[in-house]
Amino acid sequence: MTPAHGGGEFKDLVVFLAAAGVVVPLFNRLKISPVLGFLAAGVLLGPDGLGRLAVDARWLTWLTISDPTQIRQLAELGVSFLLFMIGLELSWERLKSMRRLVFGFGLSQVAACTVALAALFMIMGQTLVSAAVLGMGLALSSTAVVMPVMAERGRLKAVAGRATFSVLLAQDLAVAPILITVTVLAALAQSGGDMSPALLGSALFTLIPAAIGLGLLVLLGRLVLRPMFRSVARARGRGQGQEMFIATCLLVVVGAGVAAQAAGLSMSLGALIAGLLLAETEFRREIEVSIEPFKGLLLGVFFVGVGISLDLDAVAADPLGVFALAAGLIAIKVGIIFGLARMWGLGARTAIETAMVLGPAGEFAFVILGAGMVEGVASPAFTRTLMLAATISIFTVPLMAMLGQKLVKEAARAIPDLVPPEALSIPKAEGQVLIVGFGRVGRLVGELLIKHGQPFIAVDADASIVAAGRREGFEVFYGDAGRREMLVRCGLDEVRALVVTMDAPGKVDEVVIAAKALRPDLVLIARARDDRHAVRLYKLGVTDAVPETTEASLQLAENTLVDIGVPMGLVLASIHERRDEFRKLFQAAMPEGVERRPARALRAATRTGSLRPGG
Repeated sequence: MTPAHGGGEFKDLVVFLAAAGVVVPLFNRLKISPVLGFLAAGVLLGPDGLGRLAVDARWLTWLTISDPTQIRQLAELGVSFLLFMIGLELSWERLKSMRRLVFGFGLSQVAACTVALAALFMIMGQTLVSAAVLGMGLALSSTAVVMPVMAERGRLKAVAGRATFSVLLAQDLAVAPILITVTVLAALAQSGGDMSPALLGSALFTLIPAAIGLGLLVLLGRLVLRPMFRSVARARGRGQGQEMFIATCLLVVVGAGVAAQAAGLSMSLGALIAGLLLAETEFRREIEVSIEPFKGLLLGVFFVGVGISLDLDAVAADPLGVFALAAGLIAIKVGIIFGLARMWGLGARTAIETAMVLGPAGEFAFVILGAGMVEGVASPAFTRTLMLAATISIFTVPLMAMLGQKLVKEAARAIPDLVPPEALSIPKAEGQVLIVGFGRVGRLVGELLIKHGQPFIAVDADASIVAAGRREGFEVFYGDAGRREMLVRCGLDEVRALVVTMDAPGKVDEVVIAAKALRPDLVLIARARDDRHAVRLYKLGVTDAVPETTEASLQLAENTLVDIGVPMGLVLASIHERRDEFRKLFQAAMPEGVERRPARALRAATRTGSLRPGG
């Protein structure tokens, strides 16, 4: 590695990390997507920002990224991690429930925008091959920017938010075919766009090694990935630490990417395939939680790199042309998406909002256009101009979202949606019960829930228990529910109740604290070791705590006294008296401000009558 100008091999990386430490908290406080902050940081810290002043003020070299190539590989890893996470989210259930909008509205948007933009670029003098690559790259929108912006504005659960999600999901599905298509078109780059049968056949022939490599990657993934994660999970269960699981996740992402590169494909495509292979496994949610911090940080590197690549001199040389190209790109996509949204039955308001937020370009434009430049498909000069326009368009996403909502509010009236709301729904855990711990107790709870027609999902940190549960058809996932991130991934914000059945009091407390912090109104039933543990859980805010040793002790005492000849009436009276004492103790432990109600923790509560509020 070549030392960066102004100090040290890792100076630029330190500058980026320092910027990230400032950008993310600042933009979160301002309720602006951190992605835009990273883009702005790239512009400010790059050669065209503070780097210009560093010529006269040498100390500024310590505050600038003087060697952009130093973070290029990390940026590529960021894109790979993003595609890996997308692969994890592309479950068959999600696609099936949203198939009409994903495969109808979404894929038609990709196709229509590609054709329209390619036609425009051909009019501007590009070859058919070059125009096709550029059109495919700019037809996509920014998942990394749009989704956080929609979430910040509280629009994800609205019809427009769900329609937007459907289109973005379709675009994510299209990334892999587009990357493969760029490889095919690379063989046609020297022909000037002449797609003769012989030349096309030759181009397709070059994909044979890639197809073989892709097949081997899928086969190896199916054979190796699940056993490997089970082995690591068992080792983790023996107390060997979280770091082994994280290391395995990193190995899968990077290893799949390197394997894909060896087969002549992109690193990001290999990561996407790895994510797809793991999407239906029991380790999916824990992997998402483990990978998320790395994805966010490395994507930050990617967007900083995009910001650095914004050539302000080129913008200053032709500002009218660059901004006009960005405006034209947005206008064409907005018009097409609006028309397609209405065609697929969305109401006028929904169509306007969806089109406005999806109009700007996305992060994959830089991946696809960059791949086109590397392969010699696209014109370097024109591609750089388009990248400038795409970068500027990404900066407009929050503005477009705000403008879309304003236009919707100003509309005189809305045409009712023709698509039923259920067609737009995103599969969540709404109406389900979440069971933490799927040993003997958790399994029995789950079986009784099923008997009464109540759906549930379960989480357990023991890989063997998870595997056994999934073999029997239960929806069980591997993971540590003591972390808030894991509970969020399991849909805690939508579940009807949380049942904690673990036999480790410390872990039960962790889950209860994490769950109540996320959802104070949650119905939460927890397994307690004894009466003291139950008191502690009630203080933490559980709805019901079941002290297993206390109940067992009372039953043993009752049976013993009766069997040795103590009169039944005296025995029952004393047992009921102790139960009343425990129930009063539990009620007294409930936090102030919480409605007091009879504690149902002890079995005999229903036989002896309810205790009035206040004890």
